[in-house]
Amino acid sequence: MTSEFSNLPTPEQIRRAPKVLLHDHLDGGLRPATVVDLAREIRYAGLPETDPEKLGIWFREAADSGSLERYLETFAHTCAVMQTREALFRVAAECAEDLAADGVVYAEVRYAPEQHLEAGLSLEEVVEAVNEGFREGERRARADGHRIRVGALLTAMRHAARALEIAELANRYRDLGVVGFDIAGAEAGHPPTRHLDAFEYLKRENNHFTIHAGEAFGLPSIWQALQWCGADRLGHGVRIIDDIEVADDGSVTLGRLASYVRDKRIPLELCPTSNLQTGAAASYAEHPIGLLRRLRFRCTVNTDNRLMSGTSMSREFEHLVRTFRYTLDDMQWFTVNGMKSSFLPFDERLAMINEVIKPGYAELRSEWVFRQSAATPAPSRDADAG
Repeated sequence: MTSEFSNLPTPEQIRRAPKVLLHDHLDGGLRPATVVDLAREIRYAGLPETDPEKLGIWFREAADSGSLERYLETFAHTCAVMQTREALFRVAAECAEDLAADGVVYAEVRYAPEQHLEAGLSLEEVVEAVNEGFREGERRARADGHRIRVGALLTAMRHAARALEIAELANRYRDLGVVGFDIAGAEAGHPPTRHLDAFEYLKRENNHFTIHAGEAFGLPSIWQALQWCGADRLGHGVRIIDDIEVADDGSVTLGRLASYVRDKRIPLELCPTSNLQTGAAASYAEHPIGLLRRLRFRCTVNTDNRLMSGTSMSREFEHLVRTFRYTLDDMQWFTVNGMKSSFLPFDERLAMINEVIKPGYAELRSEWVFRQSAATPAPSRDADAG
């Protein structure tokens, strides 16, 4: 889109812009200081650093390996300190606060309840602690002048055998803060079709689910997620680019799967910085989001793991603005895509788009009108008197 507001958005405008986040992992977004505090409380001695600043750097460097498997290893430390109700509540509350402070107005944050049972919590206690934390974070954000709504996605690990159990858990809590289901973990060797019973159950229950697919593994992962499992969205889905051919003259040919994804408006939960870390893209300039946006796929912008990637929604958009010269109109396009693709009820999605997102961007676009008057100094009284 070409905006009448010709200037690129500033970092401050990007931060203030309403944003929608669909792909964010709770155990990948802790504050480094919180990791240190929680480790101290439970006497966890496995942290590679105990200084919060150094620990944050370690997480980013360890994740910046070009390997999804190595990237996933960093979660051993965050999950280790998220085993009590108090820890889960704190992490969830801080998550909502941090996202709201960054301008996120709606977020779907995912986590795997089965990874938080080591201290004796039940699956239900994990879900309730996280839900209560999100509500507390929403309240704190509101007190600080920010508005956010957070829904939980319950994730099953694709290398484990609890997907149906977690799907049933998501269904029980679907009106109590949980908005859908997901599977995650290393794709290679763990196809989504191993969990067909969970997906069939969710479809029978008219429930929503997304599937991590097309991140480290290619087109077969995407095809299975859609055609065998029936995913509503693709977690990442960046490798759909493998089914798109760009000729030397710039013409583009879509394969059958890419055409299907675009024609059906299947949302892609794209996570640019994370994709660079795991080797799915070589640079921001080479990230498929540029071409996919130009071809009008249903692209959304996401953080994936804010701690491991040292990122936020504002930073993701700053990279895209700098790389692709995106305007506020482009940001709004991505954001409306995200809201359209969320698992909220239809009327609530429309209300967010029409009453929060579009007015927020209109306000930002209007600021150029006042720049000249703000920059022009008022005439001095002495000059008037002469």
